[in-house]
Amino acid sequence: MSIQQLFRPDVLAMQAYHVADAAGFIKLDAMENPYRLPEPLRSELGQTLADVALNRYPDPHGDGLKDQLKAAFAIPAAADVVLGNGSDEIITLITQALAAPDTVVLALEPSFVMYRLNAQFSRVRYVGVPLAADFSLDLPATLAAIASEQPAVVFVSYPNNPTGPRFARAEVQAILDAAPGLVVVDEAYQAFADDTFMDLAGSHERLIVMRTLSKLGLAGLRLGYAAGHPEVIAQLDKVRPPYNINVLTQAAAKFALRHIEVFDAQAAELRRERERLAAALGAMPQLKVFPSEANFLTVRVPDAPALFAALKEARILVKNLHGYHPLLANCLRLTVGSPDENTAVLAAITTYFA
Repeated sequence: MSIQQLFRPDVLAMQAYHVADAAGFIKLDAMENPYRLPEPLRSELGQTLADVALNRYPDPHGDGLKDQLKAAFAIPAAADVVLGNGSDEIITLITQALAAPDTVVLALEPSFVMYRLNAQFSRVRYVGVPLAADFSLDLPATLAAIASEQPAVVFVSYPNNPTGPRFARAEVQAILDAAPGLVVVDEAYQAFADDTFMDLAGSHERLIVMRTLSKLGLAGLRLGYAAGHPEVIAQLDKVRPPYNINVLTQAAAKFALRHIEVFDAQAAELRRERERLAAALGAMPQLKVFPSEANFLTVRVPDAPALFAALKEARILVKNLHGYHPLLANCLRLTVGSPDENTAVLAAITTYFA
């Protein structure tokens, strides 16, 4: 038997998730917060991490981190919390816990690719429901798919990645009312959005609200969390690796949450920059700028691959969405960066169309 015969055919046919080399570029392709910790906090964090007992396994329950998350992000007392190595791992835990021969995972498309990939990895059936052409939610089609497919879980990105808009709360509530299984409201970009379902976490049995600290400015920590009804979270905890959050991440996250006002101020600045960037791009007749409540803007251009290449030549890295989904034809996604970074990308795009 050859080595390749040992692997599943669908895995052999896949391409690995590609992360572009950003060395030497203005990096606007991964929805990261462009700001580092202020210098005094960096020094204090260094001392905090120096005191961590690296010779010991981490506390499997987070060593008080869950309580800090609850306090910092107004997680209801009725909800329990599960921690993940980024929200990616939480998606994996949910899919694994529900996987059975007749399990269906349903999500909107285009949306976060890990919903579909985790369904594939767990060998359950995936159903994607296309958004409307303007990236709004096609509620009749979504409710019809829920009725016919009876999914074990529905993933709703709120706001949606990679498109940017936040669906109407009433539409997501309609999905929650109609779904026979779990509904995961993925609020990865909540720091930049105007609404949240966290107020219902714990009180609605089928609702899981999932978030990450990555977009807030802690992408390097790889810490995600989900809040939901205690009975549901208890089942997810059974499939979670016992030491999935390492001691350095636990210590750094607890430190950061003690200084949450720093990250809130950065998020407010990025919101202002998002509006500036959207206004400037929207004034260019060649571009269609879609509404966004995230820390990125998705724009449609006459030739996305050509503009992507021109920006790369100018040492600016954005995300080329062209080819990912038919609705994303000729679309680029621009992370909202620092004022200087946003000014640079605006100048490069202006020069391209001059």
